[in-house]
Amino acid sequence: MKVLQVMAGRHHGGAETAFVDTVIALYKSGLQQEIIVRKNAACSELLKSHNIPVLELSFRKFMDFTTRKLISSKIKQFKPDIVQTWMNRASSFCPVGEFIHIGWFGGYYQAKNYKNCQYLVGVTPDICRHQQTIGWPKSKVKVLRTFSHQKRSPPLERELFKTPKNAPLLLALARLHSKKGLDVLLKAIVQIPEAYLWIAGDGPLELQLKELTNTLGLNERVRFLGWRNDRAALLATADICVFPSRYEPFGTVMAEAWAHQIPLIAAASQGPKAHIIHEVNGILTAIDDVAGLTTAIQRVINQPELKARLVQGGLETFNKDFTEQAVVNSYKIFYQQILDHSCP
Repeated sequence: MKVLQVMAGRHHGGAETAFVDTVIALYKSGLQQEIIVRKNAACSELLKSHNIPVLELSFRKFMDFTTRKLISSKIKQFKPDIVQTWMNRASSFCPVGEFIHIGWFGGYYQAKNYKNCQYLVGVTPDICRHQQTIGWPKSKVKVLRTFSHQKRSPPLERELFKTPKNAPLLLALARLHSKKGLDVLLKAIVQIPEAYLWIAGDGPLELQLKELTNTLGLNERVRFLGWRNDRAALLATADICVFPSRYEPFGTVMAEAWAHQIPLIAAASQGPKAHIIHEVNGILTAIDDVAGLTTAIQRVINQPELKARLVQGGLETFNKDFTEQAVVNSYKIFYQQILDHSCP
């Protein structure tokens, strides 16, 4: 079985992380793959570090005939049985050919970019239900989850970021974008003077969020770490993972928090409310609810029994649905099933 994986993402984010993790895990399992990514994509260096060959193309928005031609050439040379395209742009660039075309949904995307696909996969049951509402038959839609690495890392020295050893430390792993709700988290921290916050990520709102931090008088307690590749170490260092997104189709951060046994607090956007059982494997708050988020953080800080219950519930959820082996098995079974179905 040969699979061509195509991703046209440009920024750091959950979809790009899921793509890299999945491709590397499938490669380690013995699946024969070749990879195409957008030029300068953050994921390309990580793939190359695992000795996975990567072809980088432009994927420009308008009149990019070169990328289409080179994708066709790669398909002709590699002769894949399956081409899996991740999200809208990669799917729209893929030609029709003698292979099975799978389109990957990480959100509630429009159907127009997937017209050449034979199958769609989504990371949550709700995303797959959405695919059916836009006209796809149930037999052509499959839930394939993302996963998180459970390998633990030693914690970082808090002094690296001028953070007291005994202070409650909150961690937000997020792109600095309005949909991530980091402004709500900053406003909540104002009411918890003993807490410190590390924000790991980059994005278009970096300047605005730093200005808000200054305006709220939080410069002494908030650290902007930029994009990080040591997420396991960050999770090992922090006391609480906070995920206040206004919009989140899934949210790999949830699985990461569960895997690394850190209590999770999230706003009730699409992905979190579909996977978090309130006060069992996490705490849900209303979107844009500063007071509710403040109270949730204070409860986890001050109630050790609640913290322990959330950690245990999260680990059980992770072990059931979000391990690397479970996801790799589901991909390989699905790939084989659709190949068998396509045979005369």
